[in-house]
Amino acid sequence: IRDVAKQAGVSIATVSRVINNKGKIKQETETTVREAIKKLNYIPNKVAQGLSNQRSNAVAFILPSISNPFFPEMARAVEDVAQQHGYHVFICNTDDKREKVLNYLDNLATHYVDGIILNSHIIKEADLEKLRNNNISIVMMDRVLEHEETTAFAVKNRAGGRKATEHLLDVGCKRVAHISGVTDIPTAQDRMWGYLDVVGTLPWYDTSYISRSDFTVEGGYQAAKELFMRHPEVDGIFAGNDLMAIGALRAAHEWGKAIPNELAIVGFDGIDMSALTTPPMTTVQQPIYELGELAMKELLGHMNDEAYEAKTVNLDVELIIRETTMRTQQN
Repeated sequence: IRDVAKQAGVSIATVSRVINNKGKIKQETETTVREAIKKLNYIPNKVAQGLSNQRSNAVAFILPSISNPFFPEMARAVEDVAQQHGYHVFICNTDDKREKVLNYLDNLATHYVDGIILNSHIIKEADLEKLRNNNISIVMMDRVLEHEETTAFAVKNRAGGRKATEHLLDVGCKRVAHISGVTDIPTAQDRMWGYLDVVGTLPWYDTSYISRSDFTVEGGYQAAKELFMRHPEVDGIFAGNDLMAIGALRAAHEWGKAIPNELAIVGFDGIDMSALTTPPMTTVQQPIYELGELAMKELLGHMNDEAYEAKTVNLDVELIIRETTMRTQQN
């Protein structure tokens, strides 16, 4: 900034006012300063600016797994909206480990990040309180905490689980199993409860028709094989996300089960990859881009509006029917 001031023949304070668009400056002086900035390839230090005005024009998106395509699709929406409003986004991958979550929160709190979108099921209310004490705005994704200051966005997971299971019965499946995600994650629990709403009282049902997994392709593959060994008669699977459904599809091919007439499969999320499997996967589609878009717009409102009021928003899901359930005959 000293070099710019010297080049333009003005004071450092004048350069600072031009950079920060503060105070009255003659148009001729501003033009001279901006020409000097351009000539010297000067880039203002955003960290230094943040130290002076307590704002960084930066936000963070904390997510559990960058390897799950669901989250990069959502992150794209967050980034699109952020850039439109002059913010840049730090993407923080936690691998669903509390130690990594806390490390990110500590670092972000000390680097003048203005806001955080949190997609984590291992966050605690005390963690959020620490952020609020540092004047950091927070929006939650997928998890609703009982706190009046925290807005949360989620989808109707239980209703989606019901839609998936009802669809499998509608196409003629007689024994529908479920591959559940990690049981201590509320979204996985809600999708499982949707499944149980439909089959839980049927005479053939017992808990052995549920196989636990970890939201990965490999986890879905192993869970499906366990189901085939326990219940060879299974002719329908509702998987708690698309990656596990893809793993189940792989297992079905290995076991020689014809898709969909011998085994119909439904996933959950609606990631782009679900349309590219062989055959293409029926799925319960979340409005992934809309979730990220709404969360970032909400965060902007929270950061810039002192009268902000928190809320909880649950969006609808949609059953997208593709070839893994398009039976040519009903068994």
